[in-house]
Amino acid sequence: METRQLEYFVAVAEELSFTRAAQRLYAVQSTVSAAVRALETELGARLFDRSTRKVALSAAGVVFLPEAKAAIEAVERARATVQEASAGLRGSLRIGTLTAIGSVDLPALLGAFHRRYPLVDIQVTVSITGSTGLAEDVRQGRLDAALVGLPGVDLPGLDVRALESRPFVALLPHGHPLAREREIRLESLARESFVDMPRGFGNRVLVDRAYDALGSPRRVTVEVADLRTVPGYVRAGLGIAVIPEVPESGEVDVVALPLAGAGLDWPLNLVSASAKPPSRALRTLLDLVTAQDHI
Repeated sequence: METRQLEYFVAVAEELSFTRAAQRLYAVQSTVSAAVRALETELGARLFDRSTRKVALSAAGVVFLPEAKAAIEAVERARATVQEASAGLRGSLRIGTLTAIGSVDLPALLGAFHRRYPLVDIQVTVSITGSTGLAEDVRQGRLDAALVGLPGVDLPGLDVRALESRPFVALLPHGHPLAREREIRLESLARESFVDMPRGFGNRVLVDRAYDALGSPRRVTVEVADLRTVPGYVRAGLGIAVIPEVPESGEVDVVALPLAGAGLDWPLNLVSASAKPPSRALRTLLDLVTAQDHI
């Protein structure tokens, strides 16, 4: 049994497609198919149920998948240990992040890490499904760590390191009837049209949950993937917003009001998988991110 065979199997299991698995691994589809068939022959069990329409894990494939992932990780740890002993910290890190992450200067931090440990390969990605997608990618092993805007209660199966917390504010156009209030309650905005992030983004999850708890599900008419663009849509009169407090955006004719009695705060957490010990490279990065002089 070869490590490459296991990597092909895991890719097909996660993609549920030989074609997508081959594209992900930069391999020829026939090579992936042949490797999986050889693995099935060696194991004496069918790992996938195949049809002309879909590929699904068999019962044997379901129980074999975590073992295959563990075997690959063990080989990678062994290789990294030997390489580190001879040439310093090595390995690879796949980091997920948000489009706006407050006071954490991730580019500067990763740049400092790269200068100190140039043999560690760093890959950074932003999830189109927001914090929810980033958290799931870490659980499934597609990312090593991620910065997410969800509270710990929404992060089962993950080790959570709290970095910061910011209050939510209401953004209103300057001419809105409530714009001159000193503070505002969520209930007062329940009938408004909202500008917000897509479903799955951490701040959207928290605000939707708050309005559901009030028995007043809200109407989101504008969805944008970058928090920094929200004030522009509010200024244009396309809706109001309840978002984490952000530095001055430069937008004129937009009023930010504190929320009264909401107790609504946006957390920024650094997460990694709790089901396995972190590699030395990941552990080093986690310690660097959470060091007080870097945040």
